[in-house]
Amino acid sequence: MPDQLRRDMRQARRASGLNWAEFARASGFGVAYLRNVENGNRRVTESVAAAYDRVLDTGGGFAAALADTAVVEVSWNRAGATLAVLTSLMEGRRVDRRGFLAAGVALTASTNNWVTAIGRTLQDPRARHVDGSSLMAGLEGRLSLLRRVDDELGSGEVFTAARSDLALALAAIKSGRYKGNHLSRLYAITTEAARQVGWAAFDQGRVGLAQSYFDASLRASAECGDVIAGAYTLSFAAVQCYSSPGLAGRAVSFVDTARTQVRGRSTPRMEAMLAARAARAWSKDGARKETTQQLHLAHAALDKGRREDDPGFLYWVDYGEIEMIAGSSALELGDPAEALRRFEAGMQAYPGDEQYPRSHAIYLARAAEAHLALHDLDAAVATGRHAAACLGAVDSARSESQLRGLREKLDPHTAHTGVRDFLEAGQAQELA
Repeated sequence: MPDQLRRDMRQARRASGLNWAEFARASGFGVAYLRNVENGNRRVTESVAAAYDRVLDTGGGFAAALADTAVVEVSWNRAGATLAVLTSLMEGRRVDRRGFLAAGVALTASTNNWVTAIGRTLQDPRARHVDGSSLMAGLEGRLSLLRRVDDELGSGEVFTAARSDLALALAAIKSGRYKGNHLSRLYAITTEAARQVGWAAFDQGRVGLAQSYFDASLRASAECGDVIAGAYTLSFAAVQCYSSPGLAGRAVSFVDTARTQVRGRSTPRMEAMLAARAARAWSKDGARKETTQQLHLAHAALDKGRREDDPGFLYWVDYGEIEMIAGSSALELGDPAEALRRFEAGMQAYPGDEQYPRSHAIYLARAAEAHLALHDLDAAVATGRHAAACLGAVDSARSESQLRGLREKLDPHTAHTGVRDFLEAGQAQELA
């Protein structure tokens, strides 16, 4: 049983405000017994997990996490497990409605198993660049296009389209026609398709389903020994975790794992992306020093320039993006003035409205929050309007949530005419 589950249980118990005697009485277990469970001296049983869920009102999260971890650990060690998991997902037999806590625990188990599996299958990425069928080239081209669709139109259509591409890649694998490097190339395609479906599910607010596809992507990367693609998937799992309450520590762990596995094999641009995501995770944990250090590493990596072997999926990693992440981190750390300075620097280098409207809307909403924190209501409203205009017809529950959060923070200031008009426009849009 991963120690993280025990830490989550301990953290939730402490946050409840109950002392040990009160908690033990409500759970039906003795204090000494529960102390030993949390300390790792006794096993976390189904009845203990259920008791924590009941007393702490966690919606069955601990019990689900315990059950899921056991399933994940067994299935990774079974021959043909990757195909079985992918088939189950495509047939809709693994519909996952778990909450963020259980999804985070399951992702930790997937990560640990991926490290073991990738160590057995690690390959030279150049071995996959071989001539194959037009099917492979077509799928790779479609997945490259879908990354751009996600940037400009949001995740709604990407979920369906990437899932369709995943089904085609899976059918090709099952056909038995492809062997050796061609089969590895198909699994690399499967890795990216599953990652895109997982990211789209997360962007639509379906955290449990996202976890299932991230897990499938990691499995596929292990099948073909593609450590770079697997690490990329892990970085998106980190985003899911640091976007969920109380899971920033897991996100840091995921990024650290990705870095360890790609060390000596990645390009500076990959290192910059991982450092930036580590910085964002640390900021969520309130760690100013670590955040600053990681942002410095991200800039230093970009300063090394582009390389011919940069993965194509890192097209979005540039100075503008790093500055936007720095602004988000500063806002998280309670420094709105620094946040605005970094956002403004980022927007000068960031394509923004046209190429990345979904991401730009998120950053603009955060910049509006920084203006609000500095008591500049006019600037907050103007920037909020810009964010809403960027979002437009983009299908992204995550972006909508960011804009909704801004409106909630502006709500106490309705005496200001601009604020009132902005909020009324938002209400009208929601009703339309």
